[in-house]
Amino acid sequence: MKVRLVIYAIAILSALCFGADVSVPKGNSRNLTVDDFMPHKATTKEFNETWSYQFVFDNGTRAFVSFAQMHIPGTGRKTTTEMTFWNFKGKSYTIGRQYPPERLDAQKEKSAIVIKSGEYLMENRPGKGHHVLFTADKNGKWLLDVTFDSAEPGKSLGDGIWKIGNEKMGQYIHIPYGRVSGKIAYNEDTLTVKGYAYMDQVWQTALATDLAIRSINFSTNARQPLYAGRISMTKDGNLLGYALHSTPDGIKVVTPKELKDGESSYKGKDFPKGTLSVFWNEENTEALQFNAAKPFQKASILDKVDGWLAKKAFKIAAGGEVFFYRGRSDVNGGKKIDWCITGAKD
Repeated sequence: MKVRLVIYAIAILSALCFGADVSVPKGNSRNLTVDDFMPHKATTKEFNETWSYQFVFDNGTRAFVSFAQMHIPGTGRKTTTEMTFWNFKGKSYTIGRQYPPERLDAQKEKSAIVIKSGEYLMENRPGKGHHVLFTADKNGKWLLDVTFDSAEPGKSLGDGIWKIGNEKMGQYIHIPYGRVSGKIAYNEDTLTVKGYAYMDQVWQTALATDLAIRSINFSTNARQPLYAGRISMTKDGNLLGYALHSTPDGIKVVTPKELKDGESSYKGKDFPKGTLSVFWNEENTEALQFNAAKPFQKASILDKVDGWLAKKAFKIAAGGEVFFYRGRSDVNGGKKIDWCITGAKD
C-alpha cells in the first residue's frame, strides 16, 4: 500500500483545534537559531514535525520537498521523505519514502539533519550556504542537490509556539526568500538549475488532519514588499500563523486578521473560488491579494492509492480526502506569488 501522499498531507497541515481557545506565542519577534532548526522532543504519541521547501526554478520547474517525523495511524512512528517535481521537462513526478525513526540523525554541532546514511540531508544553519540533498532509487532515480547562494533572514513570532486548547504547535519561517543553485535529476535527465526558494518548519502535538480545516502557505520573489508565510484556520474561523513583510526598517512579523474570498468572508469550508485577500492586524500593512481560483496543480492523497478498500482506509487515517491546490498568481500590482492551499474534504 502506497502511503506517500498521505504522509505529505499529514505533514504540511498546521495544527488547530476546533472551538478551542488559541494563545499566541510568547514574546516579541526574533531571529531564528540552530535550536529552532533541530528536531524537537516528541511529547505525545501523535507528535509530528516537518521541514518543508518550495523551490521555484528559473526554467519553470518546481520542486516541493518535505522531511518529517510523525505518527501514522495504523503504522506507528516513522521518518518520512517526500518530493514532487512539477513541470520537469513538461511532466510531474512524486516520490515518497518512510523509515524507522532512528534513521534520522540530528547533528547539532554541524547544524545538520541526516536521514538514512546521507541519502537525505539538510546541513548548515538555514540561510546562505544551507544545503539540501534528496536522493532516491524507487520508481526511477531521483536527485535534488541545491545550495542557498543567498537568503533573507528568517524570524519567529516570539517563542514560535501557539497553544490551541491542550495542544501545541511550533512554527518557524527559516527562509522567507533565498536564491538557490544546483542540479536536479529524474532517471537519465539532469538539469542544472537556479531560482528561489522558501523554507519553513512546523511541529505539533496532535495529528494535523484531525485538527485543521485549511492551511495556506505562500512565498514571492518580489523584494518590496516581501511576503512569505503560513496561515491556518480552525473550523470556527479562527486564524493563526504569521507572515514576514519586508519594510524600509527591516523584516517585520505580521499576523492575519481576516480572510476574504472575493467580497465574502472566507471561512475555509471550501477552497477559494476567486480573489483571496489576507488582512493583517498590524497597521501600515497592505492586504495580500491574489487569484486562488486557477491553480496549476490539483492533487489528492488518493491519486496513488489503488483499490476501494485502500482508498477508504486512507480517508479514515487522514481525516478525509486531502487536496493540494498549488498556483502562481499576480499579486499587488503584477508581482508574482507562489501559493499552496491544503485541506480535507470528508
